[in-house]
Amino acid sequence: MGRPRKFEVEQVLEAARDQFWEKGYAATSLDDLMRATGLGKGSLYAAFGDKHQLFLAVLDAYASWRLDAIRAALGGDAPAIDRLRGLFRMDLPTPEAAAVCERGCLLVNSASELASHDPEVRRRARETFGALEELLVGLVEKARDAGDLPPETDAREVGRLLLAVLQGMEFLAKTGLEREALGRIGEAAVARLLGAAPACRPAKRRRQT
Repeated sequence: MGRPRKFEVEQVLEAARDQFWEKGYAATSLDDLMRATGLGKGSLYAAFGDKHQLFLAVLDAYASWRLDAIRAALGGDAPAIDRLRGLFRMDLPTPEAAAVCERGCLLVNSASELASHDPEVRRRARETFGALEELLVGLVEKARDAGDLPPETDAREVGRLLLAVLQGMEFLAKTGLEREALGRIGEAAVARLLGAAPACRPAKRRRQT
């Protein structure tokens, strides 16, 4: 079997993603990937290099989907503060999004397993989480500017806290916590954060000479 045609690559990555997602990187064998994708060893290596390169391609595709999904969830014409609250209700209409609830976030799982000794995985995790942080910070700023949060709200701090809540929920999802329970956790956490947003730290006063 030759190199997969361009229109087949997405299907191959999805099949490989599900294997890595279910078993983790180290526990996923080449035989697992061959069975899942329907490709032989030579075809996989010709198309993607090796197991590690295939895994990085899977992470890239997953990160792109994850960012697009959250951008879509945070989009629309509703007030920014309502969009923020909605993100944490765990309304997951797609199979991929539902899988996050069942297996945890693939990027969070991978970072937990590999980031300490794999710089490529660590870089991808940092870039993706950084992009998510910017999305959340931007909405917090809009909510503050609309008067739905106190004017002294530190948007960066609140955005980072929201990101930590989101990642924590995704980690809890991996333990088998039900979606409804996750949604309640998200709503409670966001209600506290947006109801009592931390203020900007006052600047230090200069000593008079």
